Parts: sequence; structure tokens; C-alpha cells
Amino acid sequence: MRSWIDAAVPGRPAPTRLVLLPAAFQRADDLRAAGFVAAVRARGLDSDVVGVDLEFEHLTDRSVLPALRSAVIEPARAAGCHTLWLAGISLGGYVAVAYAQRHPADVQGLCLLAPYLGARRVIGRIESAGGLAAWQPSDHEPDPEDAGLWRYLKGLRESRTLVYLGFGAGDRFAPAHELLAKGLPPAAVDRVPGGHGLMTWIRLWERFLDSGKF
Repeated sequence: MRSWIDAAVPGRPAPTRLVLLPAAFQRADDLRAAGFVAAVRARGLDSDVVGVDLEFEHLTDRSVLPALRSAVIEPARAAGCHTLWLAGISLGGYVAVAYAQRHPADVQGLCLLAPYLGARRVIGRIESAGGLAAWQPSDHEPDPEDAGLWRYLKGLRESRTLVYLGFGAGDRFAPAHELLAKGLPPAAVDRVPGGHGLMTWIRLWERFLDSGKF
């Protein structure tokens, strides 16, 4: 797993790390070029930024999770980082949630920008149940991994994990985002005009950085 780190202060690990998990067909360098790191530095935040290139064999391949832990999360802990945010965009958001579901104690915050949230069939069943609060997953879900993801999301409101959910009102995944939004505190949700694209995501990122959440 290829990654890079942009340190707030060269030679001194910062107490906080923001781990950027890009969208499908993106590299972490694309996010750096779009200004994600520059936005952190412009605000003088004492946070190191880690960019991670995700390699998938298929859309929701979870083999990236142990690689993410060994290559990024454990080194952060060893360096003295005590506050770690996973910042996932689109498919990177799916990875962020799946990682937090598997290793909840590793992550203090989730910044989810237009996250892909799994199979449409699962989302449809949640909608049919009347929303996330009313949905009760069965033990025989046809999409067990995605159902497990939503089971974790259902419990986020009561967890200690901090959450920022940002998305464009015209995003093609907005119906799933709205389902999740209704299960989160209103202050955790941010909607802006725009679709599923980089210009919307950088705007949401800047708003997240200005939110004072970390």
C-alpha cells in the first residue's frame, strides 16, 4: 500500500493525523494537487496529513483493511498520534466506515465526503423499513457485508466516534446520504450545492476543517 505523509512540523509527529482515502480511480496525489493538504496548512492546524492509495480487486474488497492498519494506522500510533481521523471520499468513505466497523478503538473520527455506502438493495430495504432507526437487520441478509456496515452506522449516534458527513445535494448517492443523515446529530451533517465531484469535495473538506471538530 503506497502512502505519503505531510507533516505539520518536519521531524515532529503531530498529535493528530488526518488519513485521506481517495475515491475510486483517484490517487492520494490527486487530492494533494486539488488543495486538500494546502487547506490544512493554510489554517495552521497541528495535524499531519497522510495520503493513501487504495488498491482494490473489486469494488468493496476488504483486503485493504489489514493493509491500511499495518501500513498507516499502527505506525501512527507508534509515532505518538492520539487522535486519528479517517477522511474517506466516495469509495474511500466505504473503506473508512468498514475500517472503523472492524477496529472501532483505532479511530477517533470519521470525515465522510459523499461516501459510497454499499449495495442499492440494502439501502432499499432500509428505506422500505421507514429509515435507519426503524430498520432491523436480519441474520440472513443477502448482502451481509453491506448490511453489517449499516448496522455499524445505525449505532454511530450513540458511539464515541466523532462524525462529519458532507455531501452535495445533487450527488447521485444523496438518497443514501440522507438515510444516514437522519441517524446522526444534525450538527454532524453538512449539505452543499453540487454533485459527485472534486470541486464539491474540496469545498466540503474546507468546511470540515473550519468546523472545529478535531
